[in-house]
Amino acid sequence: FSAEQEAQALRKAMKGLGTDEDAIIETLTKLNASQRQQVLITYKSTIGRDLIDDLKSELSGNFEKVIVGLMTPTIMYDVHELRRALKGAGTDEGCLIEILASRTNGEIRHINENYKIQYGSSLEDDIVSDTSSMFRRVLVSLATGNRDEGTFVDEALAQQDAQCLYEAGEKRWGTDEVQFMSILCTRNRCHLLRVFDVYRGIANKDITESIKSEMSGDLEDALLAVVKCMRNKPAYFAERLYKSMKGLGTDDSTLIRVMVSRSEVDMQYIRREFLAMYGKSLHSFIKGDCSGDYRKVLLRLCGG
Repeated sequence: FSAEQEAQALRKAMKGLGTDEDAIIETLTKLNASQRQQVLITYKSTIGRDLIDDLKSELSGNFEKVIVGLMTPTIMYDVHELRRALKGAGTDEGCLIEILASRTNGEIRHINENYKIQYGSSLEDDIVSDTSSMFRRVLVSLATGNRDEGTFVDEALAQQDAQCLYEAGEKRWGTDEVQFMSILCTRNRCHLLRVFDVYRGIANKDITESIKSEMSGDLEDALLAVVKCMRNKPAYFAERLYKSMKGLGTDDSTLIRVMVSRSEVDMQYIRREFLAMYGKSLHSFIKGDCSGDYRKVLLRLCGG
């Protein structure tokens, strides 16, 4: 890998009349995130121009969004997406839920630090000013990045948590959402998986069914996302991708964000889950749903 060679290749693809989109796709998708960052710096030092500015001036639409996303450091990409979700036209609740429910404590702490540096306000303050009621409290809890990340399962506590959830939802008239939030947003993954098993025994139904019948709207979506990410994160992202493409029209911002942010994390597992869940490959789904350079770059990120 030579950062200088790749920087020159990118410059060549954009210089003069017309842009060689295939060369840009080829160059950027064969590199990993840290190599792309090296190219970004080398481009500036050897060519004296800003690579992202050049890409933005040459490309457009969804294709541009994917390419700029690939050139953005991982944590900053999440920071930009959260900001867009909060400060754009209307709130993109799905984006807030997806990022905050699926990132690790370390990632969330980095997101918080960088968000503050970038925008001068804290992520929590922006969440508070832009969302309301119990949904706001779940997001604030997730945004602290304070979940127990151990693997210890306290059997007695698991029994107690499951009973608590049952009594907070199925067993009473009205729902005590705070109980759901405090258990689902703080306990470690192994412990929660045990809680879900015990819960099924007590309630005779899955925790997701209870959440669906007890909650609604954004709060329901947020708590379901937490449960799904605990059980099987790649399957959660496979479902996000499926829903972004099925039916009429495409939810491009979700499609782009998941493809860019997971391309080097767990894409092969997401592909496997997608095929198992929907009987069609992610590759064929993207192929049928997108077109042009946008389709080309997504298929490269998808692989397979």
